[in-house]
Amino acid sequence: MLVDSHCHLNYDDFKQDFDAVLDRAKQMDVGTLLTISTKLSDAQNIIKIAESHDNIFCTIGVHPHDVEKEGVASVDDLVALTKHPKVVGIGETGLDYYYEHSPKEAQKESFRNHIRAAAQTNLPLIIHSRSAEDDILQILQEEKVSERSHPGVIHCFSGTKEFAQETMALNFYISISGIITFKKAEELRDIVEHTVPMERLLVETDSPYLAPIPHRGKRNEPSFVVHTAEKVAELKKCSMAELATTTTNNFFTLFSKASRPA
Repeated sequence: MLVDSHCHLNYDDFKQDFDAVLDRAKQMDVGTLLTISTKLSDAQNIIKIAESHDNIFCTIGVHPHDVEKEGVASVDDLVALTKHPKVVGIGETGLDYYYEHSPKEAQKESFRNHIRAAAQTNLPLIIHSRSAEDDILQILQEEKVSERSHPGVIHCFSGTKEFAQETMALNFYISISGIITFKKAEELRDIVEHTVPMERLLVETDSPYLAPIPHRGKRNEPSFVVHTAEKVAELKKCSMAELATTTTNNFFTLFSKASRPA
């Protein structure tokens, strides 16, 4: 079994064929899905999706792109939403200075509040990082996340070798998306092969974005995580069965509030 550790099932891209998307994931033995929040204003819809399916769990949080429109969520507001049994993580949070759709200082305040909510609830963080590695590391260190054994995951990792090493030193997991299959992703493939150990790896789609080869350019969906997993298994010189077992175990270790399928 594989886990898609990061997808956005509440997006309009899936409205027309939602059930078929889930069926295709099941056919490919993608047994658990984590649908990720980007706006608190849509939290109840995300929770409803998770409530309706035994194998779907969800998170709550505000993406750095949406901080300006959504406002900086308070720690109390975030913590209150985690009381639902299907909410197993906090995020997607972090910093994005590449697009900077929200002011940097607001992004930082939001990020800190998510970290503090995660510390209060003992739930893992889902971190988005783009062109902001130094500030993310500084904030994580200032907020003393290394005191937790499993503080979270750097999702859709596309950063530097040094960022991978430093976040893993803070006990974070590294999640690999379909980018690993892209022609120009040589540096990422090298990091996965030589820097990130199996016990720190997760796989994800980030669907509907970033469809892997051979589906690049199309809408991504959870069943396509198989292609990412195949590439990671090739790089780690292991079987797909070993890769699936390890990344699934990693997921349920990190997201310990989520229940394994029967």
